[in-house]
Amino acid sequence: MTKKTDKTNWSDGKWTGAAALAGAAVGSAALAAALLYASRRKEAAEAAKKAKPRYEDAPETD
Repeated sequence: MTKKTDKTNWSDGKWTGAAALAGAAVGSAALAAALLYASRRKEAAEAAKKAKPRYEDAPETD
């Protein structure tokens, strides 16, 4: 039999569950931030389309 010398076995550590939970929380927060950013950009683009024409852009009528 060979002796196991690999000290990087993460399943024996106490931090495994906490690290996985922290990683999931960070990933969830990043996803939520990306969705909020995208929805705000979409709303701003729709508002720009519906905006009234500016006075300077109005056709001249005499």
